[in-house]
This record gives sequence, structure tokens and C-alpha cells, in this order.
Amino acid sequence: MILQHIALWTRQLERMREFYETYFDGIPGEKYFSEKEFNAPFTSYFLEFDQGAQLELMQMNSIPAGDSAAGNQTLGLTHIAFSVDTPEEVDALVEKLKKAGHQMVGEPRRTGDDYYEAVVLDPDGNRVEIVVPPKRDN
Repeated sequence: MILQHIALWTRQLERMREFYETYFDGIPGEKYFSEKEFNAPFTSYFLEFDQGAQLELMQMNSIPAGDSAAGNQTLGLTHIAFSVDTPEEVDALVEKLKKAGHQMVGEPRRTGDDYYEAVVLDPDGNRVEIVVPPKRDN
């Protein structure tokens, strides 16, 4: 089985699309709009990433705000992780994100389970990990 997509509600659809497109190479599909599905204006984008995984960004003003705006952790979705090939790629992306003013909540480091990772907040405060997974013997 393959994970097809993860969806996030947002109040700033275009800013979120631009973030994932600019820093994580997401390729956005066409903007979708409907007033019939939810009896309210609903707008979304699917962004596709390498190997087919997708992120759906959705906006509907009647959805209540959560507690992640400042990077707070709550029950439910904890983070999204994007993998790269080398620690140097993590470091370079971190510098690019910092220069653009994005908040880092985890500086690059080697974890106890041998990931090399850093954590940035997206424009809505969702945690996004940039990782080099450990080499596993098969």
C-alpha cells in the first residue's frame, strides 16, 4: 500500500502553496473551487512531490483555527517530513529558509535513531522536517 496524500486546512492557501512549491519542489495542480460540496466556499490545491506523494492544501473559512499557529504540538498530525540525500542538502535548505525569514524550531542535528534532520514551521505553524534517513540494511 502507498500513502497517496495528506491534507491540511489553511486560511492562507496561496502562501502555503508557494511555501511547499518553493522549498520542497511541490508541483501544484489546478486550483479547485466548489460551493456545493460543503455548502460553503471551498478551495484547494494538490501538490505532487517526487515518487507521487501529494499534499492537499484546503481552505474553507468555517473551519475553526487549531493550536499549531505558533508551532505548538497537539494530538493528531505532528509533522510532515521530506527526505533529501545528504546532510549538506539539509543544511543548504535550512539556510535558504532562514534567509527567507521562516522559523526554525529544530536546528540541524543527528538524532538518536540516526536521522540527520532539521525542523521548520510552514506559514501556518505546521512542523516540517527535512531529513536524511539512516541507512538500513535489507
